[in-house]
Amino acid sequence: MEIKQQLRMSQQLVMTPQLQQAIKLLQLSRLELIDEIRKELDGNPVLADEDIDPRARGAANVDDLVLRDSSADNAASMGERVTGSLDLEKRGEDKRAQEIDWEQFLENRSSQQPVQSSRTGNGEDLPSAEANLTRGKTLVEHLRWQLQMSDFADDERRFAELVLGNLNDNGFLDLKGVERENGEVTPDITLDEFAEEAGLDPEDAPEVLRIMQEWDPIGACSRDLRECLMVQARVFGFDELELTIIDKHLHHLEKHSYQAIARELKVPLDEVYEAVKEIQTLESRPARNFTDSDDRSIGITPDVYVIKDHDKFVVTDNDRGVQRLYINESLTKRLLKDPKAKEFIGEKLRNAQWLIRAIEQRRKTIVRVTECIVDKQSEFFERGVNYLKPMILRDIAETVGMHESTISRVTTNKYVHTPQGLFELKYFFNSSIRRATEEDIASESVKQGIKKIIEEEEKKNPLSDQQIVEMLSARDGIQIARRTVAKYREMLGILSSSKRKKVF
Repeated sequence: MEIKQQLRMSQQLVMTPQLQQAIKLLQLSRLELIDEIRKELDGNPVLADEDIDPRARGAANVDDLVLRDSSADNAASMGERVTGSLDLEKRGEDKRAQEIDWEQFLENRSSQQPVQSSRTGNGEDLPSAEANLTRGKTLVEHLRWQLQMSDFADDERRFAELVLGNLNDNGFLDLKGVERENGEVTPDITLDEFAEEAGLDPEDAPEVLRIMQEWDPIGACSRDLRECLMVQARVFGFDELELTIIDKHLHHLEKHSYQAIARELKVPLDEVYEAVKEIQTLESRPARNFTDSDDRSIGITPDVYVIKDHDKFVVTDNDRGVQRLYINESLTKRLLKDPKAKEFIGEKLRNAQWLIRAIEQRRKTIVRVTECIVDKQSEFFERGVNYLKPMILRDIAETVGMHESTISRVTTNKYVHTPQGLFELKYFFNSSIRRATEEDIASESVKQGIKKIIEEEEKKNPLSDQQIVEMLSARDGIQIARRTVAKYREMLGILSSSKRKKVF
């Protein structure tokens, strides 16, 4: 063993902070980008948008952010600092290589008029669309309101709160254990444990739960589907046959095995049919008309639009709702008067310029990728989903000259508004399905074909997966296996033929 020095040349990718920021912004969704911009606005005093101080705005265009100093040396120096990280040309340069005359830089910037915001006749800002939306009440909020109106004692209220805190998305009481990060699964919870934590006598816990299950909506806080249906059946006064079917033959009911129910209960089949009709009027999901995530007031805002202009499609970006950032010159000039703040402000100015350039580069990249998708899927935009072509990330990556991982980041959580509807950019990437005579077809087109066949089937005699395979082969020449039909059917949320059958 010995200690010696060696000279070695190697190439490696250096992820500068600016490059990391550009990659991070590229993969953010529209809402995440807005949140990120707000964080940067809070942490950078020289960065501003229209809502902060429009009069101090000096430039809203990213092209005006290139340094224009009267000195050629300063311009060349700053040009080296603000270009190339997004293009992977300059990495790891020293930020303090040269001192920059920021006061001279700000003096040489051209002024532009601020963009006018939407205002009323008296000069006041109009409220945003989000301010006029109302949020629907969640199931827990609805049940908690009834708890406040009840005559429960303090220990019963504490027990009820524990129950409400453990409701799942369907409105059922979830007592199953949870899996921790280390893989350990906690044991299931019991009503006695709830009662002990709330200081309630365990013998009173089932009665308190029964009262809660009869609140509106009836059946909420039940522990499973059987209990939910039983609570509703008792409250609505169902007869003994219907209660027995729910309690003992729910598995036959799910499979539409009415003959088996009639045989085991030794009752006529007609009576079973009548009982099942009544049972089908019950609610199997108490939380159906409530929402825990405010879905009814949240819409998807597209990142880009595809508009048909005469015989060609045009891609335009949607910058509505995204803050237009610029350098707050008036504040920066005041801060630069303090010699102690000059270095700090210089760093913040560089960060602000990198952020504005990264946002602009993100916008251009999304538009460029969308244009390539439109070019390759022109028949889809013209004629619909049946003409969607097979396409993978590599096809777009090779065309635009980017890596597949970059295309994946660009198309994730980004939405495009087209003449055929609103789609995520990921929607256009599909595997190919072989056809007998014509060219291959996209898997998404096959899914829609299966959905259409099932929608047109006879409800009392639904088609099996094998019959769907034969119809696709005979009608469209699509060669597909039965298990593939079953997989696509499950992805579409469509039940099997036995569960789709409508008896009544």
